[in-house]
Amino acid sequence: MTAETTADATAAKSGNAATDKFRSSGKTAAVAADVARVNLLASKLIKAANDIVLEERVTYDEFNALKAWLIKVGDDGEWPLFLDVWLEHSVEEVATDHREGNKGSIEGPYYVPEAPTQQSPAAISMREDEPGTPLLFQGQVRSTDGSALAGAKVELWHADEAGFYSQFAPGLPEWNLRGTFLADAEGNFQISTVQPAPYQIPTDGACGQLIEAAGWHAWRPAHLHLKVSAPGHELLTAQLYFPGDVHNDDDIATAVKPELMLDIQPAASGNGVQTTYDFVLDPVK
Repeated sequence: MTAETTADATAAKSGNAATDKFRSSGKTAAVAADVARVNLLASKLIKAANDIVLEERVTYDEFNALKAWLIKVGDDGEWPLFLDVWLEHSVEEVATDHREGNKGSIEGPYYVPEAPTQQSPAAISMREDEPGTPLLFQGQVRSTDGSALAGAKVELWHADEAGFYSQFAPGLPEWNLRGTFLADAEGNFQISTVQPAPYQIPTDGACGQLIEAAGWHAWRPAHLHLKVSAPGHELLTAQLYFPGDVHNDDDIATAVKPELMLDIQPAASGNGVQTTYDFVLDPVK
């Protein structure tokens, strides 16, 4: 813990943390610069921007405001946030439209690899006095042929009751509400955590400036983040949502899908709530 609290979180601190995590993620290591592909995509992007200028008769004042805003996005470290909120959902759709198993969703900017590993059943890392409704999250991981995937890996991370993510806001333990869980021999997992809250993406930086100028809202519905994997199968990245959230229908990140909605029930233990959600993974072809 530091002397700072989550109340001290700023867009610049969160954004720069997301930028640093992306730089060290290795995600661009395998990207090859195919000249024809770069030419195609860059030309289409530039043409689309020029078409907007001509069709909407963009003025120099608007053009200069855009330049200033793009500079601010970089200064605030918010390019990962901007791209993950407004573009990733389409990239995810292209990447997974062939799958027969579970529907996925965006990863978002707040994933951190190598969270502490535990054998299921287990409790996620949290503070002793972690606020929020206790949530038992359980299910089974199977292949598309119905066979159980023994030892499947379930990575879970989510915001706390105040809407903050560990490692992206001050005052939170490093691995708070983050963990990696190994399913049993039948592919079953059981994780004790707390129910996350809806939250606004950072609004005191460049992305918030755009949201205010456009008259949008900044809310994301409450959700759990998952990465589910097993040898010989495609990695599934997903977000799971809670019924009744007022922002399920107008998520700023356009990431909610009907197949990703949880069924929340009173916990059998009498303490909090529970939900069962099974994952079906596609074999690598």
